Amino acid sequence: METLGAERIEHVTIIVTDLGRARSFYTNVLGLREVPRPKSFDFPGAWYEIGPTFLHLLGKPHQDSISSRHFCLWVGDVPRAARAVEAAGHPVVWEAKHKIPGIDRFFVYDLDGNRIEIQGPQSISGT
Repeated sequence: METLGAERIEHVTIIVTDLGRARSFYTNVLGLREVPRPKSFDFPGAWYEIGPTFLHLLGKPHQDSISSRHFCLWVGDVPRAARAVEAAGHPVVWEAKHKIPGIDRFFVYDLDGNRIEIQGPQSISGT
């Protein structure tokens, strides 16, 4: 049977209600690098490049429904990432119930309730 042949996720799009506020969170709290969008995109939004993948913010008047949907960012030092997020005033939620062997992870929510998982190699302390 022939398959689609997908090679990677190219981008993920999430809805935000205040583009300026969202840009501040994704740039200053998560440290993502914003890149230009095509000039033909005449609607509110922003793009961030994360390795070979992109995160698209789509400005809409109403936030998306709150759910367990999320995207995940891989980092080299999960405890350090958690400290940085907390220092910026955002709570982190550690996932201990469904432990992934060899992985540390936590969740953070942007100001529109979009769920973001941060994961990386398990720290020596076994967070």
